[in-house]
Amino acid sequence: MKRNQFLKTVSLLPFTGTAMKLNALNKFSSDLPATDALPVLFLGHGSPMNAIEDNEFTRGFKDISSRFEKPRAILCVSAHWETRGTFLTANEHPPTIHDFGGFPQALYDVQYPAPGAPDVAEATQQLITKTEVRLTDKWGLDHGAWSVIRHMYPDADIPVFQMSLNYLESPQYHFELGQELAALRRKGVLIVGSGNLVHNLRLVAWNKIDTAGYAFDWAQEARTKMNQWILDGNYRALIDYKKQGRAFELAVPTPDHFLPLLYILALIEGNDDVSLFNDQAVAGSLTMTSVFASQG
Repeated sequence: MKRNQFLKTVSLLPFTGTAMKLNALNKFSSDLPATDALPVLFLGHGSPMNAIEDNEFTRGFKDISSRFEKPRAILCVSAHWETRGTFLTANEHPPTIHDFGGFPQALYDVQYPAPGAPDVAEATQQLITKTEVRLTDKWGLDHGAWSVIRHMYPDADIPVFQMSLNYLESPQYHFELGQELAALRRKGVLIVGSGNLVHNLRLVAWNKIDTAGYAFDWAQEARTKMNQWILDGNYRALIDYKKQGRAFELAVPTPDHFLPLLYILALIEGNDDVSLFNDQAVAGSLTMTSVFASQG
């Protein structure tokens, strides 16, 4: 770990927690060899059908994975695993979870047999001091994870583990918890947040489902502001999304699909290049906008 990143990580804790953090970092460093910094990604995953379709979004997922070296493991923070408390999956062989209904059988037939990463999950557990993190084998890979990762790594040859979203906590809490994952970037772990920035299923314009780029005015307003704030580094406005007016109330009616973005923003460093891809509205009330932050 570079000195400035080490200091950034340690400085996130109160002084009384520094010794604990140092011990955790020492163990973490001995458990996992250092690597160059990997990118961080937020992926707009959209409909589960993207898992089995060849379209501009799935091609975007494939393309982005070609821009950096293969990771040692993948940590996914998915919109589709909300819990009371914070958990990490520690399965040797995480099952493929089909957590949706009403889709063609071909989608339910998909398996993504990537191995788990219990050793990396345990090291990550030791790294985090902001909250108690528990390991579990009672979850696997939900569609927020496998529906996008299978396009990036179709051979399912990279270990994948997930971190849950504690639904009791605030956006600020999730951002700060994301900061505690910073050391993973230089341990060969690709961190992926999976959700959607604008996500209101109740207001989907089903008659416009095939109209490329169609967005309601409020969705376009929220999308434009979100994109600009991401590119400008105005993360405070995004953490405070509940204070941003009616367009944001409609764009983020529930926090589940938005919170994974905050984990990724928390991990962006000053020398990262930040860009957007798959930046398109779908069916009026959804966006597929994805974020890529890399040091080149």
